[in-house]
Amino acid sequence: MRCGLLGQRLGHSYSPQIHSLLTDYAYDLFEIDPTQLEFFLKTEEFHGINVTIPYKKAVIPFLDELSPVAQKLGAVNTIVRRPDGSLMGHNTDYFGFRSMVQQSGLNPKGKKVLVLGSGGASNTAVAVMEALGAKPVVISRSGENHYGNLQLHADAAIIVNTTPVGMYPDTGLSPIDLDLFPQLEGVLDVVYNPARTQLLLDAHNRGLITMNGLWMLVAQAKESAEWFTGKPISDENIGAIHHQLRLQMENIILIGMPGCGKSTIGQILSQKTGRTCVDADTVIATKAGMSIPEIFEKSGEDAFRRLETQVLAELGKQSGLIIATGGGCVTRPENYPLLHQNGTIIWLKRDINQLPTAGRPLSQGTNLEEMFRIRRPLYTEFADFSVENDGVPEDITDRILNILEEQS
Repeated sequence: MRCGLLGQRLGHSYSPQIHSLLTDYAYDLFEIDPTQLEFFLKTEEFHGINVTIPYKKAVIPFLDELSPVAQKLGAVNTIVRRPDGSLMGHNTDYFGFRSMVQQSGLNPKGKKVLVLGSGGASNTAVAVMEALGAKPVVISRSGENHYGNLQLHADAAIIVNTTPVGMYPDTGLSPIDLDLFPQLEGVLDVVYNPARTQLLLDAHNRGLITMNGLWMLVAQAKESAEWFTGKPISDENIGAIHHQLRLQMENIILIGMPGCGKSTIGQILSQKTGRTCVDADTVIATKAGMSIPEIFEKSGEDAFRRLETQVLAELGKQSGLIIATGGGCVTRPENYPLLHQNGTIIWLKRDINQLPTAGRPLSQGTNLEEMFRIRRPLYTEFADFSVENDGVPEDITDRILNILEEQS
């Protein structure tokens, strides 16, 4: 059985990995030009394919039949070649988004839901929310409800972002200001890279329910696999694969006092996981063309901190890294969303008396107890959890990996 993903520019896709975890058919990536679409569908030998941008609507004229869901949404993301050679089009995004809403724990029944964007994903979100008894309102750039009159919807209980705003590599952007919605209960974002868009970070800071689009990605693939094989697949697979992908995609961020062992633990974590370990201070020194002590001597701490933030902005938006940060990165609040957008932040603790100071400008010129007194609440604020680095490094890394497994 030959299956795959059809699109114009696919780049890195998690679909092959997800489908390999669901069943055992071959799953290829088909990048084609729009002029080749009809020829591909009529001549390529495939049993089933998923369809992504920009072909979800373009494939419809070449299909022999559409499922009721595909007809309702006016878009197709799954095509199956039937035994007689005819092509059947379906849309599993509906199932994927509905599963995402249910997994989030939000109850949209009877509530106003703002759906940001007016594309295909928006149509799916609206259809699901209507089926769940909600009152969806589409917000677009123009029309009756737009970004200029959001104050008319202060009673919104749920916001769903179906736009690419905040998606990698253009992270750190949010389509709206959540302060406009005092009755808000939760925010859903179909974007899954980064794990936490600025919109989700803002929602999390307000104590709201949040969820990104990774669950939807896995859930829609599960239903696609059922269409390809004609066999049911347990929904439990969604959670298991989501768990595996989340661990794989998110960065492991190490923070803590200078000399607490971030670089050492980072390297051992790299060896145990196969991830790349990046030392932020090393990147800063390379970017500046001089050592950290030289940067402090020639330009001062403020210049170093600005450069540090630039480096963390680039590293933080990437996926699957281990990032050992400088001890003072927590002194700039703007570094928190840069690190947290795609990572779990771990505070490595070590007794102050055990901290080395050689080659560390601030540690040499400052009372370490006073430095720790100032930074301690900052480490607490940044960290998702903390680990005492007080034993054998290999044991410490095992402890970290166990906690990450439990938390995800």
